[in-house]
Amino acid sequence: MKNRNKLKRSGIIWMTTGLLLLAAALFLTIRNLWQERRAGEAAYEISEAMLEAEPQMAASLAPAGAADDAPLVVKGDAVPDYVRFPGMEMPTVKIDGRDYIGLLEIPALELLLPIISEWSYGNLKLVPCRYSGSMYSGDLVIAGHNYRSQFASLIDLQPGDGVIFTDADGNVFPCQVAETEILGPTDIEAMESGDWDLTLFTCTVGGQNRVAVRCILEDS
Repeated sequence: MKNRNKLKRSGIIWMTTGLLLLAAALFLTIRNLWQERRAGEAAYEISEAMLEAEPQMAASLAPAGAADDAPLVVKGDAVPDYVRFPGMEMPTVKIDGRDYIGLLEIPALELLLPIISEWSYGNLKLVPCRYSGSMYSGDLVIAGHNYRSQFASLIDLQPGDGVIFTDADGNVFPCQVAETEILGPTDIEAMESGDWDLTLFTCTVGGQNRVAVRCILEDS
């Protein structure tokens, strides 16, 4: 009788544990879906706010699919400051207390994303962030979450696909995908190495690796 009661209690414990784990998994799934939806809505709203605040960005923003025809913007005959001083800070647009360095357009993935100037986990849940470098010095690294509204589909990009970065002053930097690398989750040195004008990266599902898309600036 005692053994039977013990087995019964054990069964109840295991069943309760299983239900709790199932509930936790369901909660995490719902939370992730909510965060992904929130990020997608935020990207749209912030992009619109940036274009309204900085008309030169709206004027310079290349239409989807036009990467092959989009030259670097040179205002008049003057050489832009970023060409003469590649070490200068990138200008920013402040929206809702956060500084943004520009807009990233990936026509093949139908994405238009604002880029926050400084990286943090909190910022990353909203929109992609500058991880390091600058478009002016030719070593900009941008991190994005693996949300479908951000960088989940980076792995689908092919060499030659266009990637367009428009800074807060309206300067357009049309790039092309050169290659895609799979790096370890903590391989920061490899992430920031190489002669790449622009790198986009995100974690794979589960965070086992990182997908890094390397881009080069098109000839002007």
